Amino acid sequence: MINTKVTIAGVTLNNPVMTASGTFGSGMEYSDFVDLNKLGAVVTKGVANVPWQGNPTPRVAETYGGMLNAIGLQNPGIDVFVERDIPFLKQYDTKIVVNVCGKTVEDYLEVVERLADEPVDMLEINVSCPNVKEGAIAFGQKPDSLYDITSQIKKKAKQPVIMKLSPNVTDIAEMAKAAEAAGADALSMINTITGMKIDIHKRKFALANKTGGLSGPAIKPVAVRMVYQAAQAVKIPIIGMGGIANAEDAIEFLLAGASAVAVGAMNFVNPYTTVEVIEGIEAYMECYGIENVTELIGAVENT
Repeated sequence: MINTKVTIAGVTLNNPVMTASGTFGSGMEYSDFVDLNKLGAVVTKGVANVPWQGNPTPRVAETYGGMLNAIGLQNPGIDVFVERDIPFLKQYDTKIVVNVCGKTVEDYLEVVERLADEPVDMLEINVSCPNVKEGAIAFGQKPDSLYDITSQIKKKAKQPVIMKLSPNVTDIAEMAKAAEAAGADALSMINTITGMKIDIHKRKFALANKTGGLSGPAIKPVAVRMVYQAAQAVKIPIIGMGGIANAEDAIEFLLAGASAVAVGAMNFVNPYTTVEVIEGIEAYMECYGIENVTELIGAVENT
């Protein structure tokens, strides 16, 4: 009998597969296609202290091997989330991870405090948001800024805190160490890579925002490399993501050192991807006689 359970910061998931924030809503849109009970966890779209309108359109563009998005973290705010989304998710036997976003440290803390007594399992902090007090440099692009916001959130949070790291940095290991030193319970990585697309016939940017976040299979080799580097640098669990399209991709992340994985852009291509990945991991374990999925974590040979 194979065991697919994994434990992250004291929270046990039935399997190591979750959804990547911003690609699955809070599961409502996908519940006609996917049995949410089968997922290790549902990671919600970013939630802010007040409703965000997001960026002007067009804000999504297809690229070779992926997509660019500049949605701007549009969301209805914490009040609607608490009243509508949490009760919906509580119907299912899956863990609830709330992605938190903000423009100032105070914004983040307000959401974290509002969620303190809500029945959610973990908080994922999106530090790729532009810090309006630091000239719009993302919270996750400077080690000292990342350390500061992580430590402040940890003082207020009742649930385990996952820091979602930006790949748009020089040294991902340095950022991982800063988050760990500040008390982060886990890391999730990678967020999207900044990219651009130009329509050569209109001679215009494909996105109104000019730049956007690149996701999809094109970024997977970068994501696997960063997960491996972070796993070598820290002792806290890592949730790996970035271009996972099938079970083979997910297993690659586990071998690189991730304790769990998240499926993102491929949810738009094939809404069944998450369940197919779970079933594929189980088939792989049976094929190779692996009894416990934790045997795969960081099991790549360093020779």
